[in-house]
Amino acid sequence: MPPVRPMLAKSAARIPEGMLYEAKWDGFRALVFRDGDEIEIGSRSGRPLGRYFPELVAAFRERLPGRCVLDGEIVVARGPRLDFDALLERIHPAGSRVRLLAERTPAGYVAFDLLALGGDSLLDTPQRERRVALEAALEGAGDPVFTAPATYDIGLARRWFEQFEGAGLDGVVAKPPGLGYRQGERVMVKVKHERTADCVLAGLRHHKSGPVVGSLLLGLYDDVGRLQHVGVCAAFPMRRRKELMEELAPLRMESAEGHPWADWAEAEAHERDRMPGAPSRWTGTKDLSWVPLRPERVCEVAYDHMQAGRFRHTARFRRWRPDRVPESCTYAQLEEPVGYDLSSVLPGRRPSG
Repeated sequence: MPPVRPMLAKSAARIPEGMLYEAKWDGFRALVFRDGDEIEIGSRSGRPLGRYFPELVAAFRERLPGRCVLDGEIVVARGPRLDFDALLERIHPAGSRVRLLAERTPAGYVAFDLLALGGDSLLDTPQRERRVALEAALEGAGDPVFTAPATYDIGLARRWFEQFEGAGLDGVVAKPPGLGYRQGERVMVKVKHERTADCVLAGLRHHKSGPVVGSLLLGLYDDVGRLQHVGVCAAFPMRRRKELMEELAPLRMESAEGHPWADWAEAEAHERDRMPGAPSRWTGTKDLSWVPLRPERVCEVAYDHMQAGRFRHTARFRRWRPDRVPESCTYAQLEEPVGYDLSSVLPGRRPSG
C-alpha cells in the first residue's frame, strides 16, 4: 500500500563495474499501485499524479497484472526524442486542458522495477530476481507501457551512455544486482553527462536565509546578439555566498534600466526573449525578483544538457573566466549530441508528432 519511498541514486563520474545497468530517463519518477480497478500513481514526493495522466490510468488497467506495484518514469516524447517541457505542460489544474493534452501529447510509462506482484512483496528480493519478474509481468504489455532496457554488459552500458543522449535520455543508472529495494536510500549510482560552457553573469537572487547570494543568473548571446537567460548556478557553501555578495557588489545596478533583461516584469517580453522571472503555474506566488548586474563578467559552468535553449538542470559553478569577453559567450560554443531515435530505445513505441 502507498506510500512507498523510491530507492535513490548517488552521482559518480564513471560507470561502475559489476552492476545491472539501465538508461537514465528524463521524466517524472512515479510509483504505480494497482489493485483491480484501483490505480494510484505517486510522484517521488508522494504527490498523486493520476489525474494528470488519464491515458496512463486507462492503460494500466488494461495492461498491468491485476495486483502489482511498479517503479518507473513517466515520459513524453515528441518525434524521435523525449521532451521534458511537453511533460511539464501536462501538470495543469483544468480538467478540460488535461484531457486535451492527453490526446495531443500522450505520456508513456517506462517501468524499471517491480516491488510487489499478486499478494507478494518483493522489497527484500534481490535486484536481479526483481528484474526477471518485471520482464515476465510486463511481457507483451505494449505502448504506452514499456520495460526499461537493462544489461549486465558494461560495454553496452557505455554505448548507451553515448548514444541514448541523442534521444533525450539523461545518462546511465547502475544497480547492485544482489540488493533488495531500499526505500529512500541512495544505493544506486547515476552517471550523467557533463559539459562546460562560458556564460555571462547578468544577475543574482538572494538566498532564502537573507542578503547573501542564492543563485547566479546566467546568459548566452543568440545569433542576433540578444542576451538570453539560460539558467542558474546555485550550489555554494554559506561562506562563499557571503563572499560573492561582496565580490559582485561593484557590478550591482540600482535598477534594471539599461540591462538586457530590463523588460523582465512584462509578460509580453517573455514571448520575445528568455529572461528570468517568467510567471507560470509552477511559480505561483513565489518572489521572482532578482538583482541586476552589469553583464561584464564571465564564468565557466558545468551542465548536463540543454533543452529549449536553456540548461535542463541547475548548472555547477567551475571558475571565473577573466580572459573571456561577454560578447564571446554564445550558443555556438555548445556541443550538440548526435540524434538517436527513441524507438530504438523503446521498441514498439508509436511515433508521435
